[in-house]
Amino acid sequence: MQRKVRDAAYEAIKISYIIPSSSHSYTPDIILPNGIILEVKGRLVKADRDKHLLIKEQHPNLDIRFLFQNANNKIRKGSQTTYAQWCKKNDIQWCEKVVPDSWIKESK
Repeated sequence: MQRKVRDAAYEAIKISYIIPSSSHSYTPDIILPNGIILEVKGRLVKADRDKHLLIKEQHPNLDIRFLFQNANNKIRKGSQTTYAQWCKKNDIQWCEKVVPDSWIKESK
């Protein structure tokens, strides 16, 4: 037998919850003698972009820069944003194919 429910409220409240955080570690590709960290990328997938924004936020003292195979690649299919533009937007230094001498000669 089916009963009608009177005065029931559909999606009337919101219940907050927190997804537990997890710890991760990052192993840089290359560390120059002057302390500059180079991350060598052929592809810059969303997981890497997210990771590096978190690292930048949590470790503002680190100087992490990207070395791209092709800085004009798009961050995802259909996007107009290139790897280079993403770096510029997020205040991350980058280069393409060759590490600039100025980075190597830069003092600590």
